[in-house]
Amino acid sequence: MPKHPKEESLLKINNFLQGKEEVKVEEETFKKLMFIYSVAMKELVTKVEILKEEYKMFYDYDLIDHINERIKSKESISKKMTKKGIDFTYSKMIENINDIAGVRVICPLKKDIYTIRKLITNLPGIKVLKEKDYITNPKKSGYSSYHMILEVPVTLSKNSVYVKVEVQIRTMAMDFWASLEHKMKYKNNKDASKNVSKELVQCAKIVNKLDNKMLLLNSWKNKIRINHIFRKNLIYDLFYEF
Repeated sequence: MPKHPKEESLLKINNFLQGKEEVKVEEETFKKLMFIYSVAMKELVTKVEILKEEYKMFYDYDLIDHINERIKSKESISKKMTKKGIDFTYSKMIENINDIAGVRVICPLKKDIYTIRKLITNLPGIKVLKEKDYITNPKKSGYSSYHMILEVPVTLSKNSVYVKVEVQIRTMAMDFWASLEHKMKYKNNKDASKNVSKELVQCAKIVNKLDNKMLLLNSWKNKIRINHIFRKNLIYDLFYEF
């Protein structure tokens, strides 16, 4: 019977880190490391897509609208590490940068966010390292989303490793605001940027009101549907009494 690959930390894969913890990032080795992150990302995306199809098939509900995924570029990782004052080495990159692999899950309603969060945390093999709820506690900028740092198991030919993946869960309205937020700021004009930032906070409040209104409308729709089914069954029962 074949031996199951041993589960290890990504830091301990010698053929990627060349047996050392403090190795300067080289192009070829960096590509191999990014391959591992991309596999972890695809593993998670596949699992989330199955959840999406399951809800559509068994519950006739579009729990998830769409899923986005991305791997940070070398330049983006380097910039982030420099900003944090961290040396650009494999071990420090793996240990300190949690969003090298990123998955964004977009859903229709605010309540769906917490359903998706629960479903993801219950996935076999998934480890939750960190969670931040920017919906109940939005950022000062107005940004709202639910963030999770996960460890996703990746099975290779000789190793089974856990790789960190960041997940962001948000509504379509939240995603609209977040997608346009950076485009609306003036980077070279501080006064204009300050004014735009204030307006964006107000827009974020409007987006929040929209999400709450849509949640209420959905609740009304469900009540109407239930009442309709009740009336239909009542008429059916009365008809067969005579």
